[in-house]
Amino acid sequence: MTPYVQPPQPLALYGPGFAADPLGHYRRLREHGPIAPVRIAPGVEAMLVTDYQAAIDLLRDTHTFSKDPRAWQKTVPPDSPVLPVLGHRPTALFSDGAEHARYREAINDTLALIEPHILRAEVARVAQQLIGEFAATGSGDLIAQYARLLPLHVFVTWFGVDPEDGERIVAGVGGMMNSAEGAAAAYADLVDVVTRLVAARRARPRRDLTSYFLAHPARLDNDETVRQITLLMSAGHDPSTNLIGNAILHMLTDERYAGSLHGGAMTAHEAINEVLWQAPPIANLAAHYPRHDTEFHGVRLRAGQLVLVSFGAANTQSGPANTQSGPANTQSGPATSDTGVRSGASAHLAWSAGPHRCPAKQPALLIAMTAIEQLTSQLCDAELSVPVSELLWRPGPFHRALAHLPVRFTPLDTTAAASSAQARAGEPAVPIGS
Repeated sequence: MTPYVQPPQPLALYGPGFAADPLGHYRRLREHGPIAPVRIAPGVEAMLVTDYQAAIDLLRDTHTFSKDPRAWQKTVPPDSPVLPVLGHRPTALFSDGAEHARYREAINDTLALIEPHILRAEVARVAQQLIGEFAATGSGDLIAQYARLLPLHVFVTWFGVDPEDGERIVAGVGGMMNSAEGAAAAYADLVDVVTRLVAARRARPRRDLTSYFLAHPARLDNDETVRQITLLMSAGHDPSTNLIGNAILHMLTDERYAGSLHGGAMTAHEAINEVLWQAPPIANLAAHYPRHDTEFHGVRLRAGQLVLVSFGAANTQSGPANTQSGPANTQSGPATSDTGVRSGASAHLAWSAGPHRCPAKQPALLIAMTAIEQLTSQLCDAELSVPVSELLWRPGPFHRALAHLPVRFTPLDTTAAASSAQARAGEPAVPIGS
């Protein structure tokens, strides 16, 4: 057996090169063992777990690893573009033990108020409205005009955000996830929007999720409430946009879907599941920090060192065999197991694992499923209007995100749909469950 050899220098996980070919980067990293050094921003290094079993072990090992980044954070320049994603805040994502349980209980109980049938109906209504705004033209950008706007409406409605602040949420979440220049300012603006929202609901509660956070028995103060909501928005909006966009692209480029959104035999559910295996919207994250110097899967780690999990690499190492031409392997070939073994389709790590597993899996899946079903039912002959090789992926170490998704299709008569949407414009916000 050939021993693993550490690469001479960390491989960069940012910039257009990584965005264009993440699977090629993951394959090179796996040559150096289950954990390899990477650079996630200029001057910021980390260890990246690329092995499926090592990722599972790390995500479940709360004894060896902590989620608190404060010791590591002292070693990073305060203006580093990755700090808006990785820097400490009082949230469930950056806490352990009883503190984590307190925050997580408030999040779980609040998300439980989202009634699935109401959410599905609202997503379908907004999807029809958004499609109606460009369907008559015969062309559109399914990221800018659809996938990015639909999850935004969900957050605006359910959290009670002023619609005028919607674009600030999109810019704030997107800017921080890009982890480039302006990331700190983008996150600060997102916090400002939510801070004003929380202050308003503290003074005058309404029937929305923000008010419920404030009334929860966990007794979160204003800043804790702001941070849990910004966490849900950053972990919800951008990944939902990416999941919808990546799944639509998969349907448009995989021959089993016949090059359109309607011609193939596979369903939106199957497309979403394959994307969660092959091109998960959050590609590299789940930051952990060793509590003490340790050896993990044969690799020495220092106390407080940043260790990230590559969901994209772990999934494509152990995921189901795929020889099609979807978004995950346009550049990099089949996403098959290194051992040739096909794992069960429910075992991917796109939702993470262990105590910090994503709490919003079901709402996120429902939003994506409904969004794609609505699109396929109306723009059934949509096809890419540019070669797949010309599509741009947003740079950044943490996500797998299309910058745009231009399509063309047979124009639709949207007069009736526009009239219906206008009639519904004055409807009250969707009520939350009780």
